[in-house]
Amino acid sequence: MYPTARLKLSAVVFAVLWTVWMLWWSGSFERVNIIMLTICGAVAGYARYRAMRWQLPRGRVPSRHGPRQ
Repeated sequence: MYPTARLKLSAVVFAVLWTVWMLWWSGSFERVNIIMLTICGAVAGYARYRAMRWQLPRGRVPSRHGPRQ
């Protein structure tokens, strides 16, 4: 498994859960609302992926061999 595969999978799961939650919360199942919330969910998933990709390396313990090059 690639190192970023879990991060990508978690971003997809987050996007799906966020979209479903927003659809349920809004209570409106019209086509336009579903399309808009799906697009917003994809953006939220991508934003989570980029944020975690930027934040996770900052919290790791440094290697004994120094920084990677």
